Amino acid sequence: MPPPRKRRKKAAEAASRGLAAGDLASGSPSPEASALRTAVEADGGLPLSLYRDPLGGHWQLLAALPIDRVEPTPFQRDLSEAHMGRLASVIDGLGRFLDPIIAVRTESGRYWTPNGNHRLSAMRRLGAKSIVALVIPETEVAYKILALNTEKAHNLREKALEVVRMARDLSGRGDKAPETQYALEFEEAAFLTLGVCYEKNGRFPGGAYHPVLKRVDDFLAEPLAAALAIREGRAARVAELEEAVSAAIQGLKERGFESPYLRAFVVARINPLRFHKGDKPSFDATLEKMIGSAKKFKPDSVKAEHVARAAGAPEETPS
Repeated sequence: MPPPRKRRKKAAEAASRGLAAGDLASGSPSPEASALRTAVEADGGLPLSLYRDPLGGHWQLLAALPIDRVEPTPFQRDLSEAHMGRLASVIDGLGRFLDPIIAVRTESGRYWTPNGNHRLSAMRRLGAKSIVALVIPETEVAYKILALNTEKAHNLREKALEVVRMARDLSGRGDKAPETQYALEFEEAAFLTLGVCYEKNGRFPGGAYHPVLKRVDDFLAEPLAAALAIREGRAARVAELEEAVSAAIQGLKERGFESPYLRAFVVARINPLRFHKGDKPSFDATLEKMIGSAKKFKPDSVKAEHVARAAGAPEETPS
């Protein structure tokens, strides 16, 4: 029986939510927003406009910030020099910076941007003295990095590394909240496990295992520090699986098979979820079955047409 179709969320009635344009600056700013405006001035910045966002009515500040006070969140993905260079060329050609970054102020008077590292770096390359930012009073916005990023689509490796770096940063700050509390920030439990895999091997072929992990990897009820220790163990099991799969691939190559889809073919062959029905299988049981099947894989039983049928999207290769 096919799974029930998800109901499409009904669109809101036109112009039925939020504030009218004339109301965005009405009322008294929140104490947090007023304090932020004062702090920006003390930091050498210039508050441009204090207003409420049109949907939720939250107070926020549009400001010019000294560029040397702004930096990416420490758990952000690595900078793409090529993408930053293209941005710098476009901004320089226009002679205008038209896309403000989002920023939050830290206790040390620095400004973290969760979504503007490439634009910030481009402006620095061009020699800019300041940068325009939408400064949010709530510092927890810095951890909404995946949802906020509008510069460059994340690939799987980038997402996974950002998520595990966020978890490590929060844990290092003594956060005792359970991992489940950060489901919005982390998006998928599988990103945490794969993030550990990528930390240990930047060229780990995570795309081959992501579909399986999405189905069996859940957010944990343990506090972040304890959850990260469990993630280390889960990543070790995924790495063990990859080792067994690589051995099977080598066996196929020794028989003359040469295809970019060999890993996808082997993983599909050993995936116990292909025909699974009923309750959701556990992470440990699924990985145990897959590792066992990979170690028993028989390259001699494979025919060329079997591999041909497995062809799909090429595996993601980290740059």
